[in-house]
Amino acid sequence: MKTVGLLGGMSWESTVGYYQLINQRVKEKLGGLNSAQIVLYSVNFDPIEKLQHQGDWVSTAEILSDAAKKIESAGADFLLICTNTMHKVYDEISSSIGIPILHIADATAESLKAKGIKKVGLLGTKFTMEEEFYKNRLDTLHGIAVIVPNELDREIIHKVIYNELCLGEVKADSKREYLRVVSSLSEEGADAVILGCTEIGLLISQNDTQVPLVDTTKIHAELAVEKMI
Repeated sequence: MKTVGLLGGMSWESTVGYYQLINQRVKEKLGGLNSAQIVLYSVNFDPIEKLQHQGDWVSTAEILSDAAKKIESAGADFLLICTNTMHKVYDEISSSIGIPILHIADATAESLKAKGIKKVGLLGTKFTMEEEFYKNRLDTLHGIAVIVPNELDREIIHKVIYNELCLGEVKADSKREYLRVVSSLSEEGADAVILGCTEIGLLISQNDTQVPLVDTTKIHAELAVEKMI
């Protein structure tokens, strides 16, 4: 079994999901007392969140690259960045280490293509929804068209992530708002909606809507297990 490195803590609420999903899938595949070989480095999210909203991505890249080096030194064979937003600095982190990084958007795209889905709605932080690092990768590398919510709904989605989900708070009103936005994206032509923030799965799931949902945390974790075993 290979050792997976998890660069987590952004937020730790979703990193728990990664750890659990990876271990559950290893047990399902190998049985018995088998569990995953994991090197986990969990950063302090508070200074990173502040740097994000200041637009200081260079400093965030430095923090995460330093953490990635420590994960590599601890013996990981490959790495997952356990957050969608911080794939904005994927190239900087990747160039700082000698082990591969499994890009969350690539993993998601392969899952979509396997299902024949060519147009998706995207939920996530404002950085993920509004900037090009994620949408362009889906479009240019994988041929998947992306639509995002309107400006007001993007603000709602973003605030719920940082003010509630990252703090472990799940509120019924926010769930209704998210499901409303999911329905709106479907009406605009999305064949599925990407939960493009690793915390969103804490709030809504496929049981809540008939619109196909794409849980990036689950897809990312499942790909890690395939690479491990």
